Amino acid sequence: MHDLQNVRKGISIIIPALNEEKLIERTLSQFTKEVRSKYDLEIIVSDGGSTDSTLLIAGKYADRIVDYRENFPQNISQGRNAGAMDSQRDVLIFFNADTIIRDPELFFNEICKDISDDNISAVACKIEVFPEERKLSDTIFHGFYNNYTAMLNKFFMGMGRGECHIIPRKNFLKVNGYDESLAAGEDFDLYKRLRKFGKIKFRRDLVIYESPRRYRRFGYPRVIWDWGKNSVSVFLFKKSISKEWEAIR
Repeated sequence: MHDLQNVRKGISIIIPALNEEKLIERTLSQFTKEVRSKYDLEIIVSDGGSTDSTLLIAGKYADRIVDYRENFPQNISQGRNAGAMDSQRDVLIFFNADTIIRDPELFFNEICKDISDDNISAVACKIEVFPEERKLSDTIFHGFYNNYTAMLNKFFMGMGRGECHIIPRKNFLKVNGYDESLAAGEDFDLYKRLRKFGKIKFRRDLVIYESPRRYRRFGYPRVIWDWGKNSVSVFLFKKSISKEWEAIR
């Protein structure tokens, strides 16, 4: 990763992707020329070996593409770290390839304020399902989970869902990035480690929309079980139970 001497003020948007042709254009197109210029954004797509048109689409929007072409699968921790290695700004924001910012102007304005506070180690956001696809079950689950995330950050340990991680570069370097041995629970693990260096600020007013595709495929009981067992295992034993996180496309 570029060290602190070789970066400038601004924001690196890092998006890991694998066969995301259905959704990645919507995600990338939200970073308009005006927003990029105002906040000095660079867009990095870290591709994990896509065989569809993901790379072609990403090429229209990304400043750089990190293209993984090994013979073994890349997990999302490796993809995020690879993107961070190529980044050149002092703030790192990791988005999943199926995410949309509800209000980009509010988001970037507030993030710039938060990150300037040395007491804040990282920022977490409220996550909701795309409004046009939202069901009652989505509202109930995400309402609970957002409150759970806020509570963990206020009283216990760091927590931030992987759909959006906002981290000053210097703090990302302090914890050596994502743990690449974890196939799942890497988001929980990273923020737990970041919490040692300062407060994790949870922003209820900054909303990130995500696709409900995993919830539709598996249902909430299985998703909760998968998340829960991996989080507990990571917390207690520093390893995930899942050996691979199934991609839903």
